[in-house]
Amino acid sequence: MSWRPDLRRSVRLFSDFRVEQTDPARFYSALASDSVGQLSGYLDLDGATVLDVGGGPGYFRDAFQRAGATYWALDADVGELAGLGSIAHGTVVGDGMNLPFRDASVDLCYSSNVLEHVPRPWDMAEEMLRITRPGGIAFISYTLWFGPWGGHETSPWHFLGGRFARRRYARKHGHEPKNKYGESLFAVTVRDGVRWARRQQAGEVLAVIPRYNPRWSYWMTRVPLLRELVTWNLVIVVRKE
Repeated sequence: MSWRPDLRRSVRLFSDFRVEQTDPARFYSALASDSVGQLSGYLDLDGATVLDVGGGPGYFRDAFQRAGATYWALDADVGELAGLGSIAHGTVVGDGMNLPFRDASVDLCYSSNVLEHVPRPWDMAEEMLRITRPGGIAFISYTLWFGPWGGHETSPWHFLGGRFARRRYARKHGHEPKNKYGESLFAVTVRDGVRWARRQQAGEVLAVIPRYNPRWSYWMTRVPLLRELVTWNLVIVVRKE
């Protein structure tokens, strides 16, 4: 069946998302399969070279390899890379804001829910375009700060400020959250993504859309303020020129 951003798909993804903390394999495996379907509308993955920036333990590996892609994963955290028990072949430890790959070296540079975890997110986006071959795709997806899950495990208290939410979490649980505002979690918005997409000069912007939403709701990304509150995750797709 062809990939379609309909309501049934959205309900399924949001249902899986509810167990992201307790059963990450379920959520990320479903998201990986959905991503492969979505990407099939932009390029043929069979024979493509893919770099997954922030690939972590490799939940996306199987989905991309089943589609015929040569898969590489990069993460700055060795602990994340070993999250499934061992570090798989084709993984690289490195900095997303300074990718250790030569110019124009991959057909698809992919990143899912990583941009909000780096202090200079649009430097990372530029790096992703740098290493993408002409005609290739950069697929950038990130969690929006003013969305319901913007504070990650500190949500919904992030609406009162990231530092407040972080302190509240530490008081309640007796330890810091995994995603520490100001250190490993940063506020990134739809407006930021739209502005970057307009000013980047490396390629043609094919899509700036909410990732989990059905197609009929895509108009929301054009409405300031509303788009920040009702969009959980934004996707920017750029074809390198």
